[in-house]
Amino acid sequence: MKTSDCDILIVPGHENSGADHWQSRWERQLSTAWRVEQENWDAPNKDAWIARIAQDVKRAEKPVVLVGHSLGVLAIAHAAPLLESGKVRGAFLVSLPDVEQPGFIPAIDRAFAPIPRAPFLFPSVLVASRTDPHCDYAKAEDIAYAWGSAIVDAGDAGHLNTESGHGPWPEGLMRFAGFLKQL
Repeated sequence: MKTSDCDILIVPGHENSGADHWQSRWERQLSTAWRVEQENWDAPNKDAWIARIAQDVKRAEKPVVLVGHSLGVLAIAHAAPLLESGKVRGAFLVSLPDVEQPGFIPAIDRAFAPIPRAPFLFPSVLVASRTDPHCDYAKAEDIAYAWGSAIVDAGDAGHLNTESGHGPWPEGLMRFAGFLKQL
């Protein structure tokens, strides 16, 4: 699949993705990409977030490929059972947050936990870092296997965001292009 063959839905996490974040850069670079906008980026509500994802998938005119980062990954996982069968062709997921950790970011709706473990009905890949402060690699690997996702070890990469030096993230874009070719 080529980018022109699908609608690419960018699903940011808590506090959205700033202008220099790789998700924002991809949104600007990829002509068929658009951001799933949330009403409240600072105090995420699980039900509102998954409803917005489902709404945007429904309004997409082409097959959909989801691109989630951080809490956006979990929102996609919670939304997956609600998405129109066959419409989502794949999900590229980066930096799963472990919302099951005690004391996880208080502004985040506790309803995001527990992390869904049902297998996705579409191909997916989860990119995880060995030094992500929001999720242990072993936990990310376990969740990826539950979802039926391919796991990609990003090594010592932090949370794979602007703060960890992943603004442009060309390796991620190459990995995403390879994922699209498999769909």
